[in-house]
Amino acid sequence: MRMRNPKDKDELLNGCDYYYEDNFNNDNKICLEIGMGKGQFILNMALENPETNYIGVEKFSSVASVAIKKINQYKPNNLKILVGDIANLVDTLEGKIDTIYLNFSDPWPKDRHAKRRLTSINYLQVYDKLFKGDKHIIQKTDNDDLFQFSLEQYKEYGYEIKRISYDLHSEDIKNVCTEYEERFSNMSVKIKYVEVIKKDS
Repeated sequence: MRMRNPKDKDELLNGCDYYYEDNFNNDNKICLEIGMGKGQFILNMALENPETNYIGVEKFSSVASVAIKKINQYKPNNLKILVGDIANLVDTLEGKIDTIYLNFSDPWPKDRHAKRRLTSINYLQVYDKLFKGDKHIIQKTDNDDLFQFSLEQYKEYGYEIKRISYDLHSEDIKNVCTEYEERFSNMSVKIKYVEVIKKDS
């Protein structure tokens, strides 16, 4: 179910000071979350890691406006956002990203929609253009089918698994939760996690 537009959506979007334009005016590494949702993960990552830059991308402006409201409370100088489909933002981000986070992406369960999944080879090819050097993706999901699909796609595309867990919260892996993750965890749903890397050729 898509969320309703917040009453102050347009004001938040038009008055946002955190849109990414060109750079952060430093040489710190840049991590990108695709599908940042309401912004809990990317905001907390930025606050906990001030020497790393973060960009959150959200396709839906109504959801992005909620994230902006949260960001406005803390005003981190190492966090920027973009509103739009990642496939349309390549020119803006090309060759700048060190790590991509994919947290609880839409599983698109029907086979005919497989190419829309953010871990499909179609999207892995898009990400190739974004990475600065070695390709590094960290994914979390509650969906077993999406997780298995993703593992197959990573392997086919030449990624190597660096770390994997079928029950993230039972293991000693540093983790910052998303809003969805907290909800699923409270329902005793096991969170799947994988970190993959592909060396720059």
